Amino acid sequence: KVRNEMTAVRIPPMLREQVEGQREVVGNGETVGQVLEDVAARYPSLRPHLFEDGALTPFVNVYVGRDDVRTLDGLDTRVGGSSVILLPAMAGGSWRLLARCAVDD
Repeated sequence: KVRNEMTAVRIPPMLREQVEGQREVVGNGETVGQVLEDVAARYPSLRPHLFEDGALTPFVNVYVGRDDVRTLDGLDTRVGGSSVILLPAMAGGSWRLLARCAVDD
C-alpha cells in the first residue's frame, strides 16, 4: 500500500514541455519508482524520457537530495521527504553544477 506521500520532482528545462512548462511537479509514493510512475501517469509524454524496459533510461539521471539513485537502490530508493531531481545525462561535467542549474534556473 502506498501512503499519500507527495514528493516534489524538479524538471529540467529540456523536459518542461512534457509537463506543461512546469519547473516542478509533485508525485505520490514512497519510492523513486512510485513517484516517477505517478508523475508519468499524469504526463504520459514524459514516460519515454524516464523509463526504458521498466528501468530508468540511460539519458536521465535521478537524484534524491544529492544522491544519484543508481548508487543507491535505483527505483526502489525511498524518497523520505527529499525532493527528486531529474537531470539529463551528460558526458563530463559536474553533477553539482548540473544540480545547481536545475534548482536555480
